[in-house]
Amino acid sequence: MKKVLLFFALCAFTLGLCAQSTLDEIRQDKNLAGGNMAIYPEPTEALTPAPKGYQPFYLSHYARHGSRYQTGENAYKQPVETLQKAKEDGVLTAEGEKILGLLEKIYDAAKDRYGDLTKVGALQHRGIGRRMYQNFPEIFTKEIDIDARSTTVIRSILSKVNECMELQSLNGKLHFSNEASPHDMYYMNHNDPVLNQLMRTPVFSAARGNVLKTTTNPDRLMKVLFTDQDYVKWVVDGSALMRQLIDIATGVQDMDFTPDFNLLDYFTAEECYDFFQGGNLYWYLAYGPAKETRGLMPYRMAPLLQNILDTADVALASGKESATLRFGHDTIIMPLACLLELNNWGVAVDDLSKLAEVYPDYKLIPMASNIQIVFYKHKKTGDILVKFMLNERECTIPIETDMAPYYHWNVVEKYYRAKLANFEQIRPELEKEFPNAR
Repeated sequence: MKKVLLFFALCAFTLGLCAQSTLDEIRQDKNLAGGNMAIYPEPTEALTPAPKGYQPFYLSHYARHGSRYQTGENAYKQPVETLQKAKEDGVLTAEGEKILGLLEKIYDAAKDRYGDLTKVGALQHRGIGRRMYQNFPEIFTKEIDIDARSTTVIRSILSKVNECMELQSLNGKLHFSNEASPHDMYYMNHNDPVLNQLMRTPVFSAARGNVLKTTTNPDRLMKVLFTDQDYVKWVVDGSALMRQLIDIATGVQDMDFTPDFNLLDYFTAEECYDFFQGGNLYWYLAYGPAKETRGLMPYRMAPLLQNILDTADVALASGKESATLRFGHDTIIMPLACLLELNNWGVAVDDLSKLAEVYPDYKLIPMASNIQIVFYKHKKTGDILVKFMLNERECTIPIETDMAPYYHWNVVEKYYRAKLANFEQIRPELEKEFPNAR
């Protein structure tokens, strides 16, 4: 009976998730077409009260850095240079010159800040820290030790600083241990050279090509920008320019910059949707449970899951309230969520042409995306429950429970350690298959 109830709960979640199409959501907010560049959606849902007798005493989390500038100068520079040359050649329309003016301002605002955390991103982590304190006062109002670690990338370090500073401002008795060292990168930002080989197979290339074989025709936009379409034909790569412009347009939401007008207004929702599909497909194949990559890509995060389990065991054995905060990247959050099988993210999609409708990555890896694992102890019996939260929203996992969204930790830990053990049995065969992996 419990399994039946869990099945219907999962079905209800899936139906709720897909009630509105991804295209409809992009019609309402074209910024979502940025996928992993989408800003963090602050939660509004109330959390389920803990079962009677249980209270939180340990929190483990991994968070992506907050909103940032584009990571390379070319993202801003290339379309500016294309339109500047067209202006010099006398073939820009009035609208084209207006767009060029905005692009030049955006380029100037981002100069030498490529990849940097923005104020928008800092505030995202301030908010996450504040809500963490409000949601779990049994942990964060006490004098506890907090182990805070980040990757060595500056935007991750500053995200950690902002979240920890917010917690410290709310409770000056908190003790932080801050680390950002190559010593921890084997699990904080793991790069698996063997699993990387699955992205170099013909199956991977064919999967991308079959879905992306038709792309939005840039002709409509080129007529908005240029007075001479023969010039476009011989001088401009229209498809590339269109992608560059949408990339900038969807990235403005993350910047400390107020645009003169919304560049996304120059694109139809369908064009934004087509742009979104390309990036969304890559993320799914490279980091998700895709059959085309044998469902193995989530195991990129096997070392991180091992660390989460081992660290939790130490924290639980201590009997003291504490927290472990980790800060890194979307390339970690996505495979970890899939490895944990949070909600529907661990389920493969059979028809890749429908991927964008059932697996939109802006719901999984927006800026400042995070996974929180909260442990609860029964005051009398000492029994341990655990709750999973993705972007501060309660999650299901594929384990039987009589008190969802709470799960019995002994069952959960056994399930995940078995997954890791199974992968360890598979890995030697992969190493034989890809002997030159580095």
